[in-house]
Amino acid sequence: MRQKQEEGQSFCRLAHLFELQKNFSKRLGIEPDSFSDERRKDWILNYARAMQQEIAELVDSLPWKWWAKYQQFDLQNARVEVVDILHFLISMALMLGMDADDLYEKFCKKNEINHMRQDGGYAEKNRNDARHI
Repeated sequence: MRQKQEEGQSFCRLAHLFELQKNFSKRLGIEPDSFSDERRKDWILNYARAMQQEIAELVDSLPWKWWAKYQQFDLQNARVEVVDILHFLISMALMLGMDADDLYEKFCKKNEINHMRQDGGYAEKNRNDARHI
């Protein structure tokens, strides 16, 4: 019972994040429902590029230069970069017409597939095992 209640609270939080991001996008004049397919594709690319940049900034929070002794792990900045990545990920999901329910359901299905792949040794790629998601 408690686990089910906690899952419900977590899902409500995910739905809240989607609502917050949707409202922020509206504030910026980004309303996917009114976009043509061409404009939607452009924005998906914008978000993908923005996520790449945020991932690069996350990498810069880590001491990845094995030859440089001066580097420090910037935990606080790494956390901020992960949040930035999530902002763009949710924006991209919204641009693709997904809501929190869609993301949750697809994540759960893909998680099952990932476990199935590991159970089978994941010796070969089967491009059809995730087509139903």
